[in-house]
Amino acid sequence: MQDSIPIWKKPFLTVKEAEEYFNIGEKKLRKLVSENMDSDYEFFIHNGTKILIKRNQFTEFLEQVASI
Repeated sequence: MQDSIPIWKKPFLTVKEAEEYFNIGEKKLRKLVSENMDSDYEFFIHNGTKILIKRNQFTEFLEQVASI
């Protein structure tokens, strides 16, 4: 059996994990990624077709915006 790493320790989160961790819906997360593709905010990466959210950078992004 594999030991699983707690979400709060992972540097990169899947959209599903980010949904649970940040309490933001999947559609909203995907919309934020698509809206910020060309912006200075680099809080996500593409791994093939999978989107990974950079946990620390996304936290900083959320602290800077007034609403999402």
